[in-house]
Amino acid sequence: MPHMENKIIPFMLGDGIGADIVPAMQRVLDVAVAKAYRGSKTIEWLEVFAGDRAKREFGTYLPEETLDAFRSHGLGIKGPLTTPVGKGFRSLNVAIRQALDLYSCIRPIRWFGSSCPLPDTQKVDLVIFRENTEGLYAGVEFEAASPEAKRIMHLLSELGVGMDRLEPDSGLGIKIASEYRSKRHVRKAFRYAHEHGRHKLTIVHKGNIMWFTEGAFLKWSHEVSQEPEFMELFSAPGQLVLEDRIADNMFQQIFTRPDEFDVVVTTNLNGDYLSEAAAAIVGGVGMVPSCNMGDDMAVFEATHGSVSKYAGQDKANPTSMILAGALMLSYMGWTKSAEMIEDSVSKTLAQKIGTFDIVRGWLLGGDEEAHEVSCSEFAAEVASNI
Repeated sequence: MPHMENKIIPFMLGDGIGADIVPAMQRVLDVAVAKAYRGSKTIEWLEVFAGDRAKREFGTYLPEETLDAFRSHGLGIKGPLTTPVGKGFRSLNVAIRQALDLYSCIRPIRWFGSSCPLPDTQKVDLVIFRENTEGLYAGVEFEAASPEAKRIMHLLSELGVGMDRLEPDSGLGIKIASEYRSKRHVRKAFRYAHEHGRHKLTIVHKGNIMWFTEGAFLKWSHEVSQEPEFMELFSAPGQLVLEDRIADNMFQQIFTRPDEFDVVVTTNLNGDYLSEAAAAIVGGVGMVPSCNMGDDMAVFEATHGSVSKYAGQDKANPTSMILAGALMLSYMGWTKSAEMIEDSVSKTLAQKIGTFDIVRGWLLGGDEEAHEVSCSEFAAEVASNI
């Protein structure tokens, strides 16, 4: 008898279109695992809650039971969560990352077959490592004209920062960069590159202006490359190569020559902007998965938001969610099923089958053979092509 392995996976529908795209992902993963392992491996889905539904049913946007489930099982997968602007709670996505110390956001970006604006899109195959816990996203902010802001402005004055640089009604935010958190993030990126057969690492920073945060990140990255674990990898021919780019220049190069990049390592805000810009090259955030990873756990998610205007219409594009599921299977070591899903997504798109947003891109590109399907129908096509 073959060894049976049943993996319990906490999952969260989230808000908005999550109720459409998460079941689509589950359908594809169940089929892929069944076909790849013929019953020797199975998934048991465990629902957990966060967001608007959690608030209605449990009185809190992020129940501790949800975090405990992720901790207990070492992983999980979630639909998008709504983040309000300037009111209510701060980002639940950030809260989950910080609570579980998921310090690296990993976004593999490659072309699967959607319409794209650049001629060499098919060559794009890069991975962006974004630090998750520091920078401006640490959320250390003080409202304009608040007592706290006034105290900090007084302290800044004592430190020699002239008040001619600060208006009295300024809101203040503090950018944080620590050696410990920067280096652990960089080490994870270096290890990923080595373990996945990638060779070039690009540190993206704005150290020419922000010397002691962005510049320190670059300095600490080079120091990591000289640690015993990595020194030989960077010195041996054909192993790892380290380079860096100024952030604003990188935004130009990611569009003009994206195929020159392999693993991109950067800070929090840079990584947020850059990963979405890179996603645009391969068809948008609806085509890119995301993983938030710490030392011993990972939570996978679609890259995009909750897009509430399409909620419940069976219309949304589930590709990002499906690929996030494949990324999770790879993390679990179930690589055969992950590869089957990725191949099937490519095959389905090659058949010119897509949701409304994918089809719109094809039509704008002059391809009139495109066939529009719903969210659940697209998942069914992907499942049938496995």
